[in-house]
Amino acid sequence: MSLVKLSIKGISYSQTQNGAYALILNEVDGERKLPIVIGAFEAQSIAIALEKEIKPPRPLTHDLFKNFAERFDIVVKQVIIHKLVDGVFYSSIICERDKIEEIIDARTSDAIALALRFNAPIFTYKNILDKAGIYLKANPLDADKGSQDLDDVLSNPETFGLGEESNKSGETYTKNSLQELNELLDQAVSHEDYEKAAKIRDEISRRQ
Repeated sequence: MSLVKLSIKGISYSQTQNGAYALILNEVDGERKLPIVIGAFEAQSIAIALEKEIKPPRPLTHDLFKNFAERFDIVVKQVIIHKLVDGVFYSSIICERDKIEEIIDARTSDAIALALRFNAPIFTYKNILDKAGIYLKANPLDADKGSQDLDDVLSNPETFGLGEESNKSGETYTKNSLQELNELLDQAVSHEDYEKAAKIRDEISRRQ
C-alpha cells in the first residue's frame, strides 16, 4: 500500500463536544482533508509545538519524551497513521537508535505531537485517505476567508480545558439515511465544521 504525506492545516474547536478539538490534516499533494477528533491536552500540546514562540515554563509530557529520547540518542523518523477502525485512528511512531529501527504503537494525537517536536514527516495509507478523507468544496470567492479560518490555529494554552481524547460526542447519526448523511456531510464541510464532518464520515464508513 502506498503512503500519502500529510501536513497539519490547523485545529478547530468542537462545536458539539465540550473540551474536544478537531485536528485537520491536509494531503500534501492533493486537496483532501483528514479531520481527527482529539482531546484538549493533546490540542494544547500540538498548538504549542506549532507556535514556536510559546515556551511553557516546564516541559509538557511530549517535551519530556523528546528530552528523554534525545538523551538516549533515540530519533523519531516518521509517524504513520496505519489503521482506521470504527472512527478511531491508529498510529505508529517509527524510531531509530544505533541504526536499529523500532515501531511503537501510539494514539494519533500523541504521535503527531511528537512528530512536530522531532520535525518528522506524517504519513497515512492511501486506502485510509480514500475512506476517511474529505474534499473541501470551497467557493473561490470565499477562498481567502476559508484559508484564514483554517489557519487560525488555537495557540492560547490557557484557554484549553481538561479532557480525554475522544472520537464521539452526544450527537449520533444512526437514524439518518445514507442520503441524509451525505447531505449533512456536505453541509458540515461547507461550514468548516470538521469535527461534525468526521463523525458523519465515520457513520457512513460503518455502513459501507
